[in-house]
Amino acid sequence: MTRSGFVLVGLLFLAACGQEQRDPVLTSELTSPIDVTLHWRPEAGVAGQVVEYANAADGDYVVLEFAPPDRDSYRHPDLIPETAFYYRVRPFSGPASASVDIALPPGDEVPETDGHAWAEPRKGGGGTRPVASPEAAPGKFGFEVKHANGILFTWEDHASDEEGYLIELRPAGARDWRVAAQLDPDVTSFGLITLPDEKAATYRVRPFRFGSPSNVTHQRTGQV
Repeated sequence: MTRSGFVLVGLLFLAACGQEQRDPVLTSELTSPIDVTLHWRPEAGVAGQVVEYANAADGDYVVLEFAPPDRDSYRHPDLIPETAFYYRVRPFSGPASASVDIALPPGDEVPETDGHAWAEPRKGGGGTRPVASPEAAPGKFGFEVKHANGILFTWEDHASDEEGYLIELRPAGARDWRVAAQLDPDVTSFGLITLPDEKAATYRVRPFRFGSPSNVTHQRTGQV
């Protein structure tokens, strides 16, 4: 190959690399006048992606879902007509605790004297391990069944730089984990009031840190 041929190949390679870098991580489409579907490239080696939206590019973003690590799409349905929606995804990482299997009693009975004070998140942190370290995984993850719909979780905080904790669960027979609660840093106790499909499930807790946000994508809903 001539010198000019090598130069041409090199330029084409650099152009391709530049195009790959410019390709957005997140895209969106209006699949009906009031439904938006998002698609993204999952980041490898993370615990998952959090999907967020706002009604202004510089507005406050609201969590739509903590998606499992292999999920690459999300449907945001039945939106307000003629309204702007801005979206982004952020990876999150952190080591999970050991898991526990819990089967709550049948029914929905809650003691009349239960004021749910036991469910308030309590802080007892003081961990020394960075979230990026496996040693930051919570220790002594345990639980106490409070009533037919209530579980008190406790654990040791080993993380030093977490942005918060996630209570995660996998209902009996389900494939994916999902987030049941997002908590502040240093929390070591939290009471969960379960949904109907969470009465028999596997639970765990995870300290987390967010990664860099994706590009922001924008859609405006139409008339109905």
